[in-house]
Amino acid sequence: MAPTQRLNAGTINEIDIRRADGRPPVVTAPPLGDLDDAVRWLSDAREPLRAELLRSGCTMIRGLPMTSAADFAQLRDVLLPRRAAYKEKATPRTDFGEGVFSSTDLPASQPIRLHNENSYTLDFPGALLFGCLVAPEQGGATTVGDMREALRLVPGDIRERFARHGWLLVRHYSELAGLPWQTSFGTDQPAEVEAYCRDNVIGADWLDDGTLRTQQRRAAIVTHPVTGDQVWFNHIAFWSRWSLEDTIREVLTDTYGPDRLPFDTYYGDGDALSPADTQALNAAYDAVTMRESWQPGDLLLVDNIRCAHGREAFQGARKILVGMGDPVQLADCRPVPPPATGPHRSEQ
Repeated sequence: MAPTQRLNAGTINEIDIRRADGRPPVVTAPPLGDLDDAVRWLSDAREPLRAELLRSGCTMIRGLPMTSAADFAQLRDVLLPRRAAYKEKATPRTDFGEGVFSSTDLPASQPIRLHNENSYTLDFPGALLFGCLVAPEQGGATTVGDMREALRLVPGDIRERFARHGWLLVRHYSELAGLPWQTSFGTDQPAEVEAYCRDNVIGADWLDDGTLRTQQRRAAIVTHPVTGDQVWFNHIAFWSRWSLEDTIREVLTDTYGPDRLPFDTYYGDGDALSPADTQALNAAYDAVTMRESWQPGDLLLVDNIRCAHGREAFQGARKILVGMGDPVQLADCRPVPPPATGPHRSEQ
């Protein structure tokens, strides 16, 4: 049986936190009659839940009477009253309004690797809240993983090189793969894209065929602004060409060319990752991955710096919502090297 701990929850006596290896902590709500009861209970439980978030990096809250995006938005506002913007969009999502989105609209058969939301932007959500309206028949868990432990597991030579030079993200925007730049930047005006990129330390070039190419160098390791923990915080493996299935990589390379993939990542000095490098990074993620199957009415609160998140492939209908909050400035996370628009070669 999984161990149970109790934390004080204000005017509600206590909350139970159940822990088991390979799973996020789970808090089960008491019987609640309606959404108003859920809001009151969650308000009373907010401080111990936030304390658990700092301790564990993620917490599942089970058994809430939540049946719509509007319900989820009310509960989100209790736990994450300060909303965070979703910038430089990279995956398709449905916007339900009030800062509520689908977790992703990628095909059910496609698993999503662990990653930290918006790790490539200069400000990003410090916390994420996922909510389940419809649980899939099979699979489909929102996976999570401790990025302090992932940092420890990354092989030393790879870790030190990324610590010294950071990582480089190169994107080519397309209607056919990834997202068009109009969607990613929320405008159809090239001048507005260029201004955004200047303000956010992103190199932007319009290629001869009108394709937008951007590149941005970011720190691969950051410091949590509250706990002081160093964490692995990036999309290096997530967007590496070597994380793609062989057939998909071949199709994209044949279609766009080896230097115009929708996404690719490099060492911050501009050198390419090898297949073995990417495999080692993905092995670190695999080793820290935790999962808990969704049930309708579940919430999953995630510290976006401390924990990465992903998604299993699934079968059947699945409706998982997400809200983003607790905005954090990258500058408050002591990034080394600092952001830049291109490769970092000065210290080689």
